[in-house]
Amino acid sequence: MVIRQISRRRFLQTGLCGLAAGAGLSLPLMLEPLPARALTHIRPPGALDAHAFDAACIRCGLCVEACPYDTLRLFDFDGSTQGGTPYFIAREVPCEMCPDIPCLQACPTGALDPGLDEINDATMGVAALSHPGLCNSYVGNSFCDRCVRACPLQGQAITLVIGPTPMGGLFTPVVDPDVCTGCGKCEHDCIAPSAAIRVVPRHV
Repeated sequence: MVIRQISRRRFLQTGLCGLAAGAGLSLPLMLEPLPARALTHIRPPGALDAHAFDAACIRCGLCVEACPYDTLRLFDFDGSTQGGTPYFIAREVPCEMCPDIPCLQACPTGALDPGLDEINDATMGVAALSHPGLCNSYVGNSFCDRCVRACPLQGQAITLVIGPTPMGGLFTPVVDPDVCTGCGKCEHDCIAPSAAIRVVPRHV
């Protein structure tokens, strides 16, 4: 567990606002419901940007077959540009961050960039405390650091910031968007019935 202490002013400046900026969204937008697909459907590691990925992916499903954790699934062939392409839902089965990135190795077209050789450099998405009212530490119900302990990049991608929160708590999970890979382990392990911390896909 990694906890750091900052001033109240610094906390208010960099806490949720920093998370929103890292996700490329304003804070008010983050607190509004997003379309289910935009919020939950994350591309595999190494996915090109949305347009390039949809063009390069041949819908072969080899990445899904190569995943040893049954993380990946395919969109239904519904006539959309995303039909038949791979994704995962962090809350259900997060990316296990395989060092050899088997899904990428299985891709025959480069839709999953073969230039990605370190899984820790993946940019699948970015986590954010998008629903702070559901976080026990943020609202002061109890101390919880499940999201921090779940992160495979311990002490780097997510930390607990000490400081009073607007909802009466003393701890805030803060994500470094430059380090977060979007694997979804924090969202998956959040003990709230509906996750307080969620991964916003980078490729939508």
